[in-house]
Amino acid sequence: MASKNNRNSDKITLNPETFAEAVLGGNPKRDDEEDKIYIKRQLTLYLESMLLAQDFNDLEETRFDVDKSEKRNKILSKIIEHRYEGSGSGE
Repeated sequence: MASKNNRNSDKITLNPETFAEAVLGGNPKRDDEEDKIYIKRQLTLYLESMLLAQDFNDLEETRFDVDKSEKRNKILSKIIEHRYEGSGSGE
């Protein structure tokens, strides 16, 4: 249902279909429920679960990109600081 895309990252991705199927698996038919009502409820849960998993993946992708950008900026800042510290010592 969930996987990590890279061993070195904390990025988690949900498989929308597997997630939706798991949600449906935990939603049994009620004793007093008509078949048509149950099927509509299952369909609604399936579609909402798919969309929720996709939204989660999009959010995780955005968070991951922001983290990468922040790390890259920190590294660039350190490189620039080191470069200017080294160039001013001989003057």
